[in-house]
Amino acid sequence: MSEVTEQRLKTPDVDLERARMMLERARWGAAKLQKMDRAAIMAAVDAAAAAGHAKARHYAEWAVRETGYGVVDHKIMKNEACSKDIVDLYRDEDFVSPRIDKAGKIVELPRPAGVIFALVPVTNPVATVFFKTLLALMTRNAIIISPHPGAKEVCADAARTLAEAARAAGAPDGVIQVLDEPTIPLIEAIMSDERVDLIVATGGPSVVKAAYRSGNPALGVGPGNAPVLVDDTADLAVTAKRIVDSKSFDNSILCTNESTVLAFESIADDLLDEMRKAGAHVCTPEEADRVRALLFHDNGFNTEVIGKDASWIAERAGFRAPKAKILVTPVALVQPEEKLVREKLCPVLGFARAGGVDQGVSAARSMMRRSGKGHTAAVHSRNEKTILAYAAAVPALRIVVNTGCSLGAAGFETNLGPSMTIGTGFIGGSSIGDNLTPHHFVHFARIAYNKAASEAFGAFEGLDPLQLEEVPAATLPPQLTALPGGDQIDAGALRQELRKIILEELNAALAA
Repeated sequence: MSEVTEQRLKTPDVDLERARMMLERARWGAAKLQKMDRAAIMAAVDAAAAAGHAKARHYAEWAVRETGYGVVDHKIMKNEACSKDIVDLYRDEDFVSPRIDKAGKIVELPRPAGVIFALVPVTNPVATVFFKTLLALMTRNAIIISPHPGAKEVCADAARTLAEAARAAGAPDGVIQVLDEPTIPLIEAIMSDERVDLIVATGGPSVVKAAYRSGNPALGVGPGNAPVLVDDTADLAVTAKRIVDSKSFDNSILCTNESTVLAFESIADDLLDEMRKAGAHVCTPEEADRVRALLFHDNGFNTEVIGKDASWIAERAGFRAPKAKILVTPVALVQPEEKLVREKLCPVLGFARAGGVDQGVSAARSMMRRSGKGHTAAVHSRNEKTILAYAAAVPALRIVVNTGCSLGAAGFETNLGPSMTIGTGFIGGSSIGDNLTPHHFVHFARIAYNKAASEAFGAFEGLDPLQLEEVPAATLPPQLTALPGGDQIDAGALRQELRKIILEELNAALAA
């Protein structure tokens, strides 16, 4: 054994020890948080959301500067949508108080996860920090943010802004924390720590698989690769504008962005003309070859093009498209071997022709065979039979109709749950099949009465589990107030002794 190895074995891992202290603070904070009522929780949530919303532009500019990805104005929109807007959406939902179902004779008691460890991608850093943090807070969970190393500075500052605002509004210390120096070994160590109650992994497939291997409960998501069917009933001018605007939104770094258009042969040329009017540059066969060579190397996708604008990509590929919002690359065949129909986190859109619904479905299934299963698809049509046939056959769990795919599938232009984390379900290797919402961060313990009509349901209205008074001694069963020989005991003393034993057990468990 070398001297360097011996020294490393003897020297404590400072970052790991600091992370373990963060977990202890988070556990303490979560326990305190779960004793707060809804009014107190919402005061902290509103304060954190307002603090994030106030710095939406500041963090948008910082994120683009630090990562080199995306468009500032579009990131402002996402930051605002994932701060005050997301809180307002769920304002009328109560994730704190008991729910009483008299007809079903059931009382539901909210049970938060506890400590959430949340991984944040480099593509949508601040919006994801806002989104996951506020969802955790409104469901009474503590959260530790683990940013992508490429966005660690802006994520750390954003997380601390929310933490300070929440703490000033009454939230316990430690309920919002962030790793300053995330590394793969450190992240893996934290994910496998038994003090983590839930992992929420948004990022590449390797990150998600690591979360599932950790041994702790995990919510992970898969990659997108959305096919977009356009039939002969679509309004082509409106459809073209929607597709171009969506594909160019934040330079196409949302995983819900359009990947390849599958246009009916009868309207394909007209659709391309309308896309040109909407700001697309339709590549010649030679230009498409150049784009393919730039985007895909022997070892995979060229990450240098992620989040760059269309003119930058065209210039690097060797041609000019100075005013283009997106580059459209026509392809002859849609198959996994055609690289231009794979996921592209940049404003490059594949384009293929389909003879009809059946051929369009076959092409969509073919391109998703390699990646994108369970994620997203889109269709532009006025024909319900076309829409239903396509939705029933493509391996996607969200199929958006007559809207831009980027914001439509993410729930910001549809009534799907607005989310920065998109579940791909069983087929996509994910534990959730819908958009991540606050509902995924809380379970419910259910008090269920005998359903027989002869068994009366209890009167639970007005009772608060956090504010229950001591049960009067007179209501205690006889066996608790009398010893077997008939001697009476002090019920109050008995309760004090039981309380002491329970507290000792809890302290021992927390110290373990």
